[in-house]
Amino acid sequence: MSKKSIEDIDVSGKIILMRVDFNVPLDKGLVRDDARIRAVLPTIQSLLSRDARLVLASHLGRPKGEPKEELKMNPVASRLSEILGKPVKKLDQVVGASVNKAIKNMKNGEVLLLENLRFEKGEEENDPRFAKQLAEPVDIFVNDAFGTAHRAHASTTGISAYIPAVAGLLMKKEIEELTRCLDNPVRPMSVILGGAKVSDKINVMRRFLQLADYLMVGGGMANTFFAAKGYAPGASFYEKELVDEAASIITESEKSGCRLVLPVDLVVTREIKAGSDSKVVEPDQVNDHWKAVDIGPGTAKLFSSYIAESAMIVWNGPLGVFETAPFDQGTGQVAREVAKSRAYSVVGGGDLVAALEGLDLADEISFISTGGGATLEFWEGKELPGISVLQDSG
Repeated sequence: MSKKSIEDIDVSGKIILMRVDFNVPLDKGLVRDDARIRAVLPTIQSLLSRDARLVLASHLGRPKGEPKEELKMNPVASRLSEILGKPVKKLDQVVGASVNKAIKNMKNGEVLLLENLRFEKGEEENDPRFAKQLAEPVDIFVNDAFGTAHRAHASTTGISAYIPAVAGLLMKKEIEELTRCLDNPVRPMSVILGGAKVSDKINVMRRFLQLADYLMVGGGMANTFFAAKGYAPGASFYEKELVDEAASIITESEKSGCRLVLPVDLVVTREIKAGSDSKVVEPDQVNDHWKAVDIGPGTAKLFSSYIAESAMIVWNGPLGVFETAPFDQGTGQVAREVAKSRAYSVVGGGDLVAALEGLDLADEISFISTGGGATLEFWEGKELPGISVLQDSG
């Protein structure tokens, strides 16, 4: 997959509308975590250094087409201005005469930030009229919001019907790194999948069964596989309707040459809260009223042994209820093993990234994807609408 990027076009004096993912957490009117802002700095700085006029557009939260005071982009503009060391003018509208006038009056090297895209109903509806309004005052569209690339919205796909669309540097990097996992896996390759639901990752599992040497499963997902083996789940969360699919994955793994590695022990508790009683049991020994909330120490050791053998590691999803200590131990132990491994590591998924950042291990990972659902759909092999509309290179 080869798409044109900002490196392939002349941007001097051009007005660029750049779709970014500034859907950041806020706390009392301030940005609590600016990682998503910093992720697109290389693209912003490249465009500004080449005398572009830059209009940034993002959604924030889920206002459902109605303006909401607490979801205005003002805190984002303030934080971006601090990071860039230059003014970032934030507009009070997304489209319209006042927006067009402000954009027309921009000078080379200046930055504007539009109001929250999702204050407009036409955004998520991919309304052609709204997309045309977005495109009207600008020359080129740059998409650097990989995390929204699986959404066919006006600001990710619709706008490309009216102006040329190319990738930003982050988008380009995401495509390259995630493609590497599929097209150029380095062996031995280990894939670690966690999180709650098999339904979110069933197609990703099938894809990697054909590519990986080891496929390790933890988190709530594992409970559905144990149900497929006939083990009583106790009070553990599992997807009853996916038990047959899990059974078929187990069968497919036996034929694929990829070893499916399920937990050999589990941490269980009666109640998910800090300080609650817990114990370690084998997967077929989860009693009524107890629920599995983490992989056990034996599983962490087993997973670590495969990680130590690996030349490439792909990981999506935490391995337990990491938000509540002590049920973060399994995710933490495996994360430390991945971090110290010499393998090339690619990690995706907001919950897992948050866990890695909390452990101060994010810098030890070779590549961290900014996508959640977009990353999974890319690995499934789906065509992402926000990527497909970008101009092909060559």
